[in-house]
Amino acid sequence: MEFQLPSLLVLIPILLGLISSLNTLLWFLNWAWTNFLRPPKDLKSCYGSWALVTGAADGIGRAISFELANRGLNLVLLDCDAPKLETTAKEILHGHDVEVRTLVSDLCVDREDELVRKVREVIEGLDVGVVINNAGTTHRDPLFFDEVDDRLVESIVRVNVEAATWVTKAVVPGMLERKRGVVVNIGSGSASFLPSFPLFAVYSATKASQEWAYKYFDA
Repeated sequence: MEFQLPSLLVLIPILLGLISSLNTLLWFLNWAWTNFLRPPKDLKSCYGSWALVTGAADGIGRAISFELANRGLNLVLLDCDAPKLETTAKEILHGHDVEVRTLVSDLCVDREDELVRKVREVIEGLDVGVVINNAGTTHRDPLFFDEVDDRLVESIVRVNVEAATWVTKAVVPGMLERKRGVVVNIGSGSASFLPSFPLFAVYSATKASQEWAYKYFDA
């Protein structure tokens, strides 16, 4: 059977459309399975008995810390707010049969070598298999790039990119030695979904940097 040229011109776009639709459907099914349907992992057996969470004293980091404690993981909690950090640690210890260590560190201030030293000291001898880089900062009000104070730009980059990188650098050698572990960066829709976020350009750029850097690390 021979196809005439007009028939081929119609058939090719239809096939390409079907392939594109199938690819989108497979992506959606994989996304739904990964985020909502697959059974939870036993984090202790898969990765290790300890987890390190940055920005753990409040907000998302605090909630993650409680959830990890619910899963039976011992915790190393890092934050710059010592009183809140101590409160969070006490509340976790009160309601869960886990161990908790705390590390007070201002990620805007601590230099790279100091941060790595602090983290390695507190995790020495621990089976840290989960790292949650949650700490993050930005400016409160929408500002164009040229309006953001230089020191604020520096602090956003230091916390969102540099600190996450150095915390990971401090922990990864142990993971490689044990041949297991996972690093999770708390991202932002401003870097993943929105086509542009101009009034928070520095924040969005740092979150995008985290996302792409760890894709390459995983490779």
